[in-house]
Amino acid sequence: MNSTGLGVIFRPELPPERLRDIAQLAESVGLAELWLWEDCFYAGGLTAAATALAATQRLRVGLGVMPVPLRNVATTAMEIAGLSRLHPGRFRPGLGHGVLDWMGQIGARAASPMTLLSEYLTALRALLDGERVSTSGRYVQLEDVALTWPPLERVELFTAAVGPKTLAVSGAIADGTVLTGETTPDQLRQARAIVDQARTQAGRGGRHQLTVYVMAATGPDAHRRLDEERRRWSVDPGAQLGVAGDADAVAAGLQAWVEAGADTIVLQPAAGEPDLERFVEFAATEVRALVP
Repeated sequence: MNSTGLGVIFRPELPPERLRDIAQLAESVGLAELWLWEDCFYAGGLTAAATALAATQRLRVGLGVMPVPLRNVATTAMEIAGLSRLHPGRFRPGLGHGVLDWMGQIGARAASPMTLLSEYLTALRALLDGERVSTSGRYVQLEDVALTWPPLERVELFTAAVGPKTLAVSGAIADGTVLTGETTPDQLRQARAIVDQARTQAGRGGRHQLTVYVMAATGPDAHRRLDEERRRWSVDPGAQLGVAGDADAVAAGLQAWVEAGADTIVLQPAAGEPDLERFVEFAATEVRALVP
């Protein structure tokens, strides 16, 4: 069995000025990955990612995810390439449809989100690979565009996906998929089957990386806080979602996602997590040792 990576989310509800200290703590206690969300209308994801990367030396920083309607694909390519050159191998950029209501709120909702995502990922992949791109799609139009400073090494692109059509696009074009905290182990297995089939049909080799968020709580009233987080996301109380308790209980709960094929599990603290510093240390020093 492949080793499963472990990370923690720095939620956008937290003040941005806390990010630097949390990133440095995460690195100092040996956490492998810190993931960020770009939710409207909190701090910008690329600004946050740049801050976390600049504050650390080894920590991998994931951005899950940037809504593609918000940015021209050339701008996104420039930003990803710059961060990747400055911090080789440590930035894990993710792209997605964005919350459709938010996209409508800012006048950026696409009539065909799937077409936009497919065109966007294809052009972005080519630009980051150093190609000169001309394309005239429904949403993405580029004429003789190439990055002056492309990445020095291949950048892995992640896509947020829930439904089978988006999962198939991710499998065919992206290198990995980010699955929300509302993903059960059974749904993870289904996602693995869809992305692997799409990858095979696209003639691509190698393993498609599945990163899944899992709601988690520890310390006093951990189960109560996990239940509150489930209600926040309107999750069926009977669904196998989230883990709570001490390190043994959390690790035992995570085993279901490990067995379902997760390459990386990212612990999603509750919105009202009272001690994020302790949560990060708990994940890195206690849970990590118990997850294969």
